[in-house]
Amino acid sequence: MMDTTRPLADRMRPRHIDDFAGQDHLLGPERPLRQALEAGRAHSMVLWGPPGTGKTTLAQMLASLVDAEFLSLSAIMSGVKDIRDAAATGRANREAGRQTVLFVDEVHRFNKSQQDAFLPIIEDGTLVFIGATTENPSFELNNALLSRARVYVLRALEPEAIGRLVDRAMADAVSGLGDRGLVLADEARTALCQLADGDARTALSLLELASDLADSSGEIGLARIQEAAAGGRARFDNRGDAFYDLMSALHKSVRGSAPDGALYWFARMLDGGCDPLYIARRVVRMASEDIGNADPRALQIALDAWQAQERLGSPEGELALAQAITYLASVPKSNAVYMAYNQAMADARKQGSLEVPVHLRNAPTELMKSLGYGHAYRYAHNEPEGYAAGEQYLPDALIDRRYYQPTDRGLEARIAARLARLAEADARARRG
Repeated sequence: MMDTTRPLADRMRPRHIDDFAGQDHLLGPERPLRQALEAGRAHSMVLWGPPGTGKTTLAQMLASLVDAEFLSLSAIMSGVKDIRDAAATGRANREAGRQTVLFVDEVHRFNKSQQDAFLPIIEDGTLVFIGATTENPSFELNNALLSRARVYVLRALEPEAIGRLVDRAMADAVSGLGDRGLVLADEARTALCQLADGDARTALSLLELASDLADSSGEIGLARIQEAAAGGRARFDNRGDAFYDLMSALHKSVRGSAPDGALYWFARMLDGGCDPLYIARRVVRMASEDIGNADPRALQIALDAWQAQERLGSPEGELALAQAITYLASVPKSNAVYMAYNQAMADARKQGSLEVPVHLRNAPTELMKSLGYGHAYRYAHNEPEGYAAGEQYLPDALIDRRYYQPTDRGLEARIAARLARLAEADARARRG
């Protein structure tokens, strides 16, 4: 008999591969992971994906299919001693001719030494290691651990996959809600699949709560789903991949001159709880990195928006940020300053402490003047057109360097034309 005190999401865990919601790229016909599961071949792996995509369920299914003992650890609550205890169980099972699957949830929360503790027991086959993480394994896990485990990427579930899972829960009289005579209205089903935001656990949790709120007719209507989901839940983490992915999408939309895309990702970040001041700082960076001198007003507008956010707070200040973002996305683009800065910094680090040309040195004392400091320096304002044609402003070793290469876009086109004229004047002066 099913224990109805367990949450619906737990009761509805699939027991067969064909019941698994989504992840067809891993578990579809002829896919390597499905073939391994069906053949009863267990191997160490890391399951990477958003919450509610079936990482725990997949690990349990693997253990069941290979008739292995299933051990579970949470990296939040466990330490090296727990790993050693699991290894002892694994060695005892191996002597008895049985495999052991060790599932480690939130494995990215283990530090380096804790991750290293897995290496020998994976290497000698004591345990089949399955780590689950919502964070990019290449950033959060040791290379040594990654080299011993295959990484599988699980995707957020599409609304259609969520819908099939909900339908199964409504129909299942043993594990689900099928014995309660409930009816899920079509519009409520559609809303539920959207509100779940790709998370199967959230979908079933909302359904379970809404079922307890159903009216006397047994219908779960849209109002009950909305009531269950009061407050909403955005799949967003200020330290996680989703955060950086959204920030990347916003920046690249601005760079790509797509104001609509930029606004959407901006809204997503705000809806997910991101600090608007963090976005403001990044917008200032965009103004210099991707627009630069093609439209110098972009930097001032970005700074003004930042100041507006600081002074007004939310939500009033967010409109100023939206204004700045749409402006930056719409104006001509140039990364010439960004590229010039990076090249100059590379030379500064690579070339060492090149001497300042004598004529550019400061000469506040008579000794310095006697050594030639500042001698023959040409004051540009006293020269025709305010430009000392032929003067040298770089060290001798870098005299031919040209870092700043203006584009032909926006104001930078005029800057480029002026610098070209000055370069011609330099060439004439040096020819004599």
